[in-house]
Amino acid sequence: MELTLELAQQLIAQALAQAQSEFKRPICVAVCDAYGFLLAYARMPGVPIRSIAISQGKAHTAARIGTNTDAFLERLRREDLPASYFCDPLLTALPGGAVLKDSTGAIVGAAGISGLAPTEDQAVANAMAAAVQKA
Repeated sequence: MELTLELAQQLIAQALAQAQSEFKRPICVAVCDAYGFLLAYARMPGVPIRSIAISQGKAHTAARIGTNTDAFLERLRREDLPASYFCDPLLTALPGGAVLKDSTGAIVGAAGISGLAPTEDQAVANAMAAAVQKA
């Protein structure tokens, strides 16, 4: 399965709707391809400006590392590693990034959410990942 622009836009619409209905707060949503390059992006009015780069960094990280950013944060803590160990200045270990895998388990991209609490960001990103697995 290929992560198309159309699917990425559908995922973004889903994330925006979830943030509005469940959390009543604005978010930034980034969707990257399997290599970590931005494919689609949206920013709701009123979201903190810092969330622009953070959401894109979370998507980039999930794609490049191949794991969700909350799991990446746990690994850094467990192994006492700085993120700079991976030689990519765009990596972030903030929760809210999720790997997007197809029904066979192949990584097709990643999503990054910013604007909510870290666990809420991760929940929205995880919902996007679940939708891709079902597609």
